Amino acid sequence: MLHLMEEPTEPRSDRAAAFREGLVAVSPLLVGVAPFGLVAGAAVAEAGLHLQEAIGFSTVIFAGASQLAALDLLGQDAPVAVAVLTALVINSRMLMYAASMAPLFAGLPKRQRDLGAYLLVDQAYALTVSRVAKEPTFRPWFSYYLGTAAALWVTWQTTTILGVLVGDAVPDSVPLEFAVPVTFLALLAPSVTDRPALTAAAVAAAVATLGAPLPANLGMILGSLAGIGAGFVHSMRRFP
Repeated sequence: MLHLMEEPTEPRSDRAAAFREGLVAVSPLLVGVAPFGLVAGAAVAEAGLHLQEAIGFSTVIFAGASQLAALDLLGQDAPVAVAVLTALVINSRMLMYAASMAPLFAGLPKRQRDLGAYLLVDQAYALTVSRVAKEPTFRPWFSYYLGTAAALWVTWQTTTILGVLVGDAVPDSVPLEFAVPVTFLALLAPSVTDRPALTAAAVAAAVATLGAPLPANLGMILGSLAGIGAGFVHSMRRFP
């Protein structure tokens, strides 16, 4: 259970060091995030949105998978409600992330909680939780979290804009889309630490793959729900 709380009196040098540590820790993942952002930017341009609309879309949502899914659906003339529902389902994992980190954020000022909630993404969550679990006495965790999240935010916004501007100039032979599954696999592999997690990942992958031909990205939604359900049942029944 995460319960560590950063003290307001934590030395500035420690916070700066933790911020830099977060930057270093997230750097390898930026190699996958950058082409992911280019893909998202190119998808925005393909959907007919202007640069300022693309910036607003990326800044407000700040969630690559749901952005791509929503744009794909809108590009297929799907109802707006379906696109919104798909984005919400894909981002529902943030509820679990937030619940997991709630004990950490509980003692922070509201402005820090608000900023932390906005910046919450897969990579920042995974790296921060792993860092705190490795060293429970690591007090400047929020600065570490900001280091990871700030690097991700800047990279995502920059590459999304770049994707809007030059997306059409990228040759089709360059498999930018390959960065999307690779990025999530890099996050998934370290998180599969027990059998319930493995069950959830396997069931989600199987259902999403089988449901790929379904319209409106329904296969992804069903895969997410099936994986969560399977992992929960496995953990509750305490299978060997």
